[in-house]
Amino acid sequence: MSSDNKDIPDNEVVEPVDGEVDSGETESLDVETDALTEVEALQEELAAAKDAALRAQADAINAQRRAELEIEKARKFALERFAQDILPVVDNLERALEASAGSEADGMAAVVEGVELTLKSLVDVLTKNGITPVDPHGEPFDPQVAQAMSMIENPDVEPNTVIAVMQKGYLLKERLLRPAMVMVSKAPS
Repeated sequence: MSSDNKDIPDNEVVEPVDGEVDSGETESLDVETDALTEVEALQEELAAAKDAALRAQADAINAQRRAELEIEKARKFALERFAQDILPVVDNLERALEASAGSEADGMAAVVEGVELTLKSLVDVLTKNGITPVDPHGEPFDPQVAQAMSMIENPDVEPNTVIAVMQKGYLLKERLLRPAMVMVSKAPS
């Protein structure tokens, strides 16, 4: 304000003098304030959109990784159902060899040899594909790889030791395919 208006009381209306702010300038200040507010709001929206885009990208990467792990797992354990179906064949060949161990007839020697070779080649194929036998005979009973069929008192061995394997168990690349069926010792009563 100019020095001329010092004597004017506060309740009187004063007309603007050259150099003082008029209503047009006040409107432009309001427009600038509105523009700044709008810019701030747009910057907040931009930051939120960037955050959402980063989250979406991270979700996509995680989904891709999960899919890759599932594919790897499917490849690794694709043989599981087939292996479960073929294991009884291995069991039957082993039983045939056990049954023929007592008879050494001339005609049986060739058959026994053929069964032995068949069993060996089948076991080799299973091993090549990551299927390995579990034979816990003489080891402490482990319920992770064996199923106890019965418990027998035996003072000659430590309690809870596998004393007989009725049927071998099998692992498919460190995953239990079939538990071993075993007999376990217990302390005499």
